[in-house]
Amino acid sequence: MRNANMTIGSSNLKEPTMRITRSRAKALGSSGGLPPRHPSVRQDNKQGLGAQGTKYKRSASDENNPVTNASTACQQPKRRAVLRDVTNVLCENSYMNCINRSKFQVKKFSDTRNSKVTPAILVKRPHNEDRKENTIEEAKKVKIEKSQEHCSQARFKDLTLTHPSKYITPAQCGFVDLMPVNRSLPTAIAVPNTTEKDETKVCQKQEGSDSLGIADIDSKHKDPLMCSLYAPDIYSNLHAMELDRRPSFNYMEKLQRDVNKGMRGILIDWLVEVSEEYRLVPDTLYLTVHLIDRFLSENYIEKQKLQLLGVTCMLIASKYEEICAPRVEEFCFITDNTYSKEEVVRMESLVLNFLGFQLAAPTTKKFLRRFVQAAQASYEVPSVELEFMANYLAELTLVDYSFLKFLPSITAASAVFLAKWTLDQSNHPWNPTLEHYTSYTALELKTTVLLLQDLQLNTSGSTLNAIREKYRQPKFKSVATLSSPEPVQSLF
Repeated sequence: MRNANMTIGSSNLKEPTMRITRSRAKALGSSGGLPPRHPSVRQDNKQGLGAQGTKYKRSASDENNPVTNASTACQQPKRRAVLRDVTNVLCENSYMNCINRSKFQVKKFSDTRNSKVTPAILVKRPHNEDRKENTIEEAKKVKIEKSQEHCSQARFKDLTLTHPSKYITPAQCGFVDLMPVNRSLPTAIAVPNTTEKDETKVCQKQEGSDSLGIADIDSKHKDPLMCSLYAPDIYSNLHAMELDRRPSFNYMEKLQRDVNKGMRGILIDWLVEVSEEYRLVPDTLYLTVHLIDRFLSENYIEKQKLQLLGVTCMLIASKYEEICAPRVEEFCFITDNTYSKEEVVRMESLVLNFLGFQLAAPTTKKFLRRFVQAAQASYEVPSVELEFMANYLAELTLVDYSFLKFLPSITAASAVFLAKWTLDQSNHPWNPTLEHYTSYTALELKTTVLLLQDLQLNTSGSTLNAIREKYRQPKFKSVATLSSPEPVQSLF
């Protein structure tokens, strides 16, 4: 490496040709091969003025010190600015100040874009002037916002004058008392033209339903758990789902060879007793039967595993419907330990994987709640017997394999039809309200109602009496002992 030469009396220094690192500078400085980065004190005192006539300012401590060598010049640390107190408040204030300044600078640039560009001069201002500048900038920002708001209001007024048909006033909406008064804002409100059409359609629909004698069962419930606002949409969705997730109605003839209809009836009759033993809700029983039928529709099973399938489906339904579901050991105990815990868990995994973990199903019980509510609309006082009778008739269909060919909604509507006729033969059980909410006419329910009446009277002489014994209890008003003196065939 070539040593750098320094000429006395001139300020031009020849820089080395290679990159100087800190380690190399320290080595060269100790050997005397690297010149100092700044002129020495003696040179400044001799020359007085530099090449361009500027005088170097030195402190008193530098004048008294001897000549600094190259090593001290290279090792001199840089001066760094002292960090201020950094807190969330200061950051937030500084952030807002930066935003205000940027907005002001953009506005200033837009106003002076045609003026001459002057070179920027950085001047250090005192702290009081910065405060004044901030207040001036904030005042200008407020003025700019007011001018923009005024322009937007003027444009809005122009729109209301040019397109009067697209805007209505609050007085026309009937919301004058509810809206806050604001003098600075225009009184017109922009709304789409379809609002008036939708309101007229709703009014016409309500007037039409009142003229037909259809009671609105979703208007008198203040309980949010009743979902009165969403009930029509929920049940329209359930009507669509019952077509997709329904079991096959002839899987006994097509797929199952080791299991027959009688075995299925005995299993379900026993599961009714299990649900009563563990005090399970009716939804658990309906879902259990639904899961059994869906699994048997596409999976062959031996009769030794049929009871295992039944308790496993009840375990799954309990986990889905119950707050505190029975444990696996309890279902093993109820089968007299015929199946082990490992077998139940293995069957549970098999059923869930077959269903794809889609357990929600539109069972008869879900539609029955809605239809009983519509039937109670014609009563001045809600009838408990009507609800128990409808539940009793609907549960009788769980044991009968032939009712798989009917949709759950049809079965629920038929149960309400026959329950009303059993309790009261003075009036026709079907009315416009029930026809509206069930979407079925009385003639469409004829086949199902007649078959349901045969189950009620037990014309086949079935010995499966778990459901009948259940509804003979006084807590269910002993509805299983009631029957209509007149046959239901006279209504069709």
